Amino acid sequence: MRALLPGGPDLARRNRYGSVSVIPAAERGHVAYVRAVLTETDIDVNHVNDLGWTALLEAVVLGDGGPAHREIVDILLAHGADPRLPDANGATARELAERRGFQDLAAVLRQAEERTPAP
Repeated sequence: MRALLPGGPDLARRNRYGSVSVIPAAERGHVAYVRAVLTETDIDVNHVNDLGWTALLEAVVLGDGGPAHREIVDILLAHGADPRLPDANGATARELAERRGFQDLAAVLRQAEERTPAP
């Protein structure tokens, strides 16, 4: 990422799923990349891909609920990820965390929802 930044990459460029780079990084647990791309660029933290998922949703849906994904959720929320944005089926990240049995993650997301004004 740092090698590419001086060249002014297109941060809105999408992969075959319609995702910008922060989404697959969040899903795969790449903490350092998620932190760096959100801190050093203006990438859209709430970008919704063709599957109807944001980076926050993918971190929960496709993550393992462990320390790396927990840290990524914290980073995403700190950089403006909207915990109230639902997936294509209407489920929020908190609801998905609860379904997967990630109670600690669900509690963090519940608190974030309470701090986020309803649309």
